[in-house]
Amino acid sequence: MTDPTPPDTPLDRAHAAMAAAPDDDALRLRFHERLADAELFLLLAAEATGDAIDPRTFDTEDGRFLVAFDREERLADFAGGLAPYAALPGRALAQMLAGQDLGLAVNPGAASETLVAPEALAWLATMLAAAPEPAEARPSAFHPPAGLPESLLAGLDAKFAAMAGTARAAWLVGVRYESGEEGHLIAFVDALPDAEPALARAVAETLRFSGLDGGRLDVAFTAASDPLAARLARVGLRFDLPAPAIPAARPAPGSDPDKPPILR
Repeated sequence: MTDPTPPDTPLDRAHAAMAAAPDDDALRLRFHERLADAELFLLLAAEATGDAIDPRTFDTEDGRFLVAFDREERLADFAGGLAPYAALPGRALAQMLAGQDLGLAVNPGAASETLVAPEALAWLATMLAAAPEPAEARPSAFHPPAGLPESLLAGLDAKFAAMAGTARAAWLVGVRYESGEEGHLIAFVDALPDAEPALARAVAETLRFSGLDGGRLDVAFTAASDPLAARLARVGLRFDLPAPAIPAARPAPGSDPDKPPILR
């Protein structure tokens, strides 16, 4: 069935932009970043048992593929009605499938229909696995951010929109360190301690998928009551993070990207 609706999900919009400019590497990177960020509904052959899932596979002339959708209604249309599925982040799915010689058919029948080959999934898992490097440096001055591409700012905005409840806000500023080095800094205000590694990874991923070779964006954390927060507010560009979402009663298999489900 062909999805008659216009592009209305982040993945749809990223795919439309990529399709309109197939030679634009930045748009292709952005699509894969949205794929990693999306909650995907993976079609199963049978109901999940604990943390183990049994995905339905499809053999094609291009290889064997699993099928996932970014909307439950699309999965139901494809399956012809109710069907078992596992909801999990795209990043967890890429991690789970890397090295399995399985591809992923994303949104078949919809405007953002895409076949992601096994080697592309392995590349995506590698991109997502790179961790930010810790460093210590003392800022001596802050100033308004300058010279950053709009695509990077839009990428940060989209990334933070999907991280509800992890911090109150983030400030992007230009920074000069006591060493004389200059750059840009993202400072999160009132971040949950357990969320700090994920927030640092989110910034690193956004920079990596922006296509800025050799780009650097430092990350710091501060409290709203700290005088540093007031200094940042005077010169910085603010990103508001959404309020925390109501947690599900029971986590679904794969909902923790650091613990992907087990294939049966």
